[in-house]
Amino acid sequence: MNYILFDGPSRNALLPFTFTRPVADILIGIMTIRQKWEMRLGSTTTTLTEEYLSEKFPMVELEENVMINASFLPNDVLAEMVSNLEPNQAIFKGDEVIAFYTNEEQEEVNFDTYEIIEYTDDCITVEHTWDIFSKNDAAIREDFEYVTEDRKSQPIPKSVNVIAPENIFIEEGAKLEFVTLNASAGPIYIGKDSEIMEGSVIRGPFALCENAQVKMASKVYGATTVGPYSRIGGEVKNVVLFAYSNKGHDGFLGDSVLGEWCNIGADSNNSNLKNNYEEVKLWSYETEGFAKTGLQFCGLMMGDHSKCGINTMFNTGTVVGVSANIFGSGFPRNFVPSFSWGGASGFTTYVTKKAFETARLVMSRRNVDFDEREAAILEHVFEESKKWRKE
Repeated sequence: MNYILFDGPSRNALLPFTFTRPVADILIGIMTIRQKWEMRLGSTTTTLTEEYLSEKFPMVELEENVMINASFLPNDVLAEMVSNLEPNQAIFKGDEVIAFYTNEEQEEVNFDTYEIIEYTDDCITVEHTWDIFSKNDAAIREDFEYVTEDRKSQPIPKSVNVIAPENIFIEEGAKLEFVTLNASAGPIYIGKDSEIMEGSVIRGPFALCENAQVKMASKVYGATTVGPYSRIGGEVKNVVLFAYSNKGHDGFLGDSVLGEWCNIGADSNNSNLKNNYEEVKLWSYETEGFAKTGLQFCGLMMGDHSKCGINTMFNTGTVVGVSANIFGSGFPRNFVPSFSWGGASGFTTYVTKKAFETARLVMSRRNVDFDEREAAILEHVFEESKKWRKE
């Protein structure tokens, strides 16, 4: 069967992260949503997403296809239901479609003519940016159980202080000595060829993905995920870093999400709690205003390729777009549009020529090419985000 993951209605609510990727490629737990579906279905997937993303994330359509709403994370029951779908069947949870069967002869999909299968169990959904960190605890637990089932961990080094070793899984090639791992409150997954430097103290749930790194004497609280090739240091709490991002120095980052190729300068901090303890509001790209999150703790949402200089201070509930460069004293405003250059004293436009030069240098350090597809995506984001910049 051919499986296609589609963005669904959550795409705009997941900006700025979906400016540069489909919903399926959001990292939560130990894996991206796409990786979770592919592992459970035993099949590769393609993507139905925005046209400007389709060259990098193409869709392959065959005679028979199953379309899957990527905002739903799979579990054993849901994956089995999807794999057993037959022609003219669709799976719904309430009013929202999870998956449906199509063939190339169908000119349109009319669910009134479908056999509707109700999914009534609980499952994790990613429908807002803040879901990525607020549901990361549950996602790590589900992924840990699935990826470690019937597998044996590498031995825990003798120099490691450990609590609840039965909840710790270490992949081949991981390096860790003289660290403290406390998995009593949640599992700890240490990925292939990753490294935890000496003096670090980590509480689960925690996921360190392939080739990721925890710097010396870091303090890490769950539920935190460090994506492939990313680095963390200082104090980190309930944070998800996508691939190739760095928060490598002292300073606090909490209840936050960083996209790919981000960098947090030394001694930078974010607030994750308002002084009056009120509910945090976040900038919404859908309404072009600030939306309630229902959360008391909510920090920084930073899109791909964005950076901040040393000693940067972020207010509670700050949204930074794609390819922004933030620096200077004081608090920058709590919505920084894509391709902004500056800080609390004001912003100018970060022109694409300079932004692309930086992206090319940053990516080359990790042996990744900044190619024409990447440039075209960022050019589109630059144009789309003009209305929010004061130019």
